[in-house]
Amino acid sequence: MKTIIKVANTDDFFKRGKEIAKLADQGKRIPRERIISFEDPEDLARLITTAKLVLFREVKESPGSITDLSQRLHRDRSAVKRDIDELERIGLVEVEDMPFPGHGRRKEVRAVAEQVLLAM
Repeated sequence: MKTIIKVANTDDFFKRGKEIAKLADQGKRIPRERIISFEDPEDLARLITTAKLVLFREVKESPGSITDLSQRLHRDRSAVKRDIDELERIGLVEVEDMPFPGHGRRKEVRAVAEQVLLAM
């Protein structure tokens, strides 16, 4: 599924909803895409930092635990955890609690979107 991140207002939201409803009424295929929109461009800018983009690419290339990711990226684990929490909150990654044989449990981080587009 394609994920689009962009700046949009409520009018854009309702316009897109009407377009999707029209496609459904006509029995046409609804595009498999997810749109994450921000009304304030500053909110989008806070999300799309270089560190978070690098982290997202790393998760997409090779899922792993937060500790694994922090070691691979040479970043503090707590900073990676904060970034993962934010990426998970908007739906770009998912964190799954998994058994870790002999050591209890661990959280595995995976990218949700196959493709992410940033639209301005």
